[in-house]
Amino acid sequence: MKVVDQEEILRSMGKAGLVPVFNHTDVEVAVQVLDACYKGGVRVFEFTDRRENALEVFGTLMHHAKKYHDLILGIGTIFSAEDAKKFKAKGASFIVSPAMIPEIAHFCKAENLLWIPGCATVTEIYQALQLGAKIVKAFPGNVLGPGFVRSVKAVYPKVPIMPTGGVTPSEENLREWFEAGVSCVGMGSKLIDKDMLSKKDFGGLEKLVKTTLTTINKIRN
Repeated sequence: MKVVDQEEILRSMGKAGLVPVFNHTDVEVAVQVLDACYKGGVRVFEFTDRRENALEVFGTLMHHAKKYHDLILGIGTIFSAEDAKKFKAKGASFIVSPAMIPEIAHFCKAENLLWIPGCATVTEIYQALQLGAKIVKAFPGNVLGPGFVRSVKAVYPKVPIMPTGGVTPSEENLREWFEAGVSCVGMGSKLIDKDMLSKKDFGGLEKLVKTTLTTINKIRN
């Protein structure tokens, strides 16, 4: 997989409007989820560091993803520069944190790596921008809500915002977020749910991803 520059990642995220967020201990399941999301139209995918074998699974996903010339794979739930370094070594194209963590900002700046910090206040967004963030993650989205995004856009109209947590594939929910001004949404268990995984319904996941992307495009146009 080629090295992707930050502006290209931002363009790709904004174009689709959707970044699936996922983790699983079973490598084969993770690969199937990645394939289904790609076939559904996703080009930016966030794996998360939430399980003990996440680094190993991510390495396998990176190797598998070489078959897709335009897939951008990053890592989320990163809390330290040390962990960011480990996943960067495996090929992560971007780093996502649940919080605004300066040491990760400094590492990503030194490595010319896109950093997406979780922010829940205007103060945190200001600090993130001062540290070089080009996009911020509104987290937890289910607590902050579209109203938070709308208020932030009033003072930071050009800052791309990606809410994660509390985003669902329904047209009503997506419309609230995009009309509030988000550039894209991060979607985890509401998109890739446990029932779908237990049934290994990867065809259903592909269909849901396609439908969600179509809904986002409809809302925007």
